[in-house]
Amino acid sequence: MAESWATLGVDLHLEPTGSGGLRRGLTDALRDAVRTGRLAPGTRLPSSRSLAVDLGIARNTVAEAYADLVAEGWLTARQGSGTRVAERVAAAPPSAATPAGADGRGAAQRHGRPARPTYSLLPGSPDLAAFPRTEWLRAARRALATAPYDALGYGDPRGRPELRTALAGYLARVRGVRTDPEAILITSGFAHALRILGTVLKARGVRTVAVESYGLDAYRGLLRQAGLATPALAYDDLGTDTRVPGDAGAVLLTPAHQFPMGTALHPDRRAAVVDWARHTGGLVLEDDYDGEFRYDRQPVGALQGLDPDRVVYLGTASKSLAPGLRLAWTVLPPALAQEAAAAKGGIDTVGVLEQLTLAEFITSGAYDRHVRSSRLRYRRRRDALAASVAARAPEVTVTGIAAGLHAVLRLPTGLEQSVIQAAAWQGLALQGLSFHRHEEAVAEPLDALVVGYATPPDSAWAGALDALCRVLP
Repeated sequence: MAESWATLGVDLHLEPTGSGGLRRGLTDALRDAVRTGRLAPGTRLPSSRSLAVDLGIARNTVAEAYADLVAEGWLTARQGSGTRVAERVAAAPPSAATPAGADGRGAAQRHGRPARPTYSLLPGSPDLAAFPRTEWLRAARRALATAPYDALGYGDPRGRPELRTALAGYLARVRGVRTDPEAILITSGFAHALRILGTVLKARGVRTVAVESYGLDAYRGLLRQAGLATPALAYDDLGTDTRVPGDAGAVLLTPAHQFPMGTALHPDRRAAVVDWARHTGGLVLEDDYDGEFRYDRQPVGALQGLDPDRVVYLGTASKSLAPGLRLAWTVLPPALAQEAAAAKGGIDTVGVLEQLTLAEFITSGAYDRHVRSSRLRYRRRRDALAASVAARAPEVTVTGIAAGLHAVLRLPTGLEQSVIQAAAWQGLALQGLSFHRHEEAVAEPLDALVVGYATPPDSAWAGALDALCRVLP
């Protein structure tokens, strides 16, 4: 007996027409049916055999059309559950679509582009809903009540002495940084610090700052705006190769937890780059990315501790607390401290109340308690991510998870962009590894996702993880 539509899916009205052949015509017809809402999310489609019989075309043509739409994110295919329309917010028909001027999304929906994501697993942000509001408010009250009158003036361009003193003690205890308050510069974020350093390096005659093969393009852009060349260092299983080009006067590294690959710089290469700086008079710019969030390994101390005269240490509260605080710090070699303060400007440009509050937050022990509790919460999320991917997408390898707030998910070759597009249609914001690849990197490109598992609030974490697993191959 022939199989019935009741068991195989819905009866479809499709007209696979057009000049591009049957496969393209069928793909376009199915895509249009999903985009306009005629095929609702979750709808199970007929088997490729049944639809081929109904349309009078070859089964392979239907199977190939289904595969194209799975890759684009319009459909999903799972063993035992058949081919279904992807779960996403369906676009309204053109006549009922929201006008583009109403909320900025109507035009995107009418043209079949994804709407604003429901979930985000983009890297680079902590769980903002977990910001310690009560403890921060308590610290702010104490700080404001005890602040001297002159704290509300224009201030020292290096930043408030209370915060610089608190940071000197904290960084020595937790990260092995060797400094004193006079050599610390408070900035309104890592980018602000990098702009200042770019100005100082350029004035010193530096023309080239070597950077890692994988990293944030925005930071490379800031150095280039200062007139500095940014050649890429090689990357392999030991992390960044620290054989610095001969014309470089400085190098920018993330040695504690390479962003985004997630590896710690090998001890031999840590020693080698410090030796390079000593012998050439160069500087190492150490971005201590995720240095406080470690799970399965011993703490990796700051590179700055090996040579405070040749290493510039950069840290920030953006991951441990929140980027909106606009608080970061730069620990400078004594010979560089005055030049950096002058490049920042003649007055303090960072909010004094935030500085005083963070100083109180650190000295009271609240900062340590918050980091410890955050580390436990993010470790649970990391474990859930690794377990879910292993169970639901065994062809995907999770790497770079010994520390930090993100993981790298290695994909089968050629699937990075299709997975990202499929995620977008399901309301999930994802970022591929290629987004962070230096345009001059010499290593073979890898297909992978950079998944920020700290980003969603607790209420959205389970949904974001499930959405991720649905789009993985």
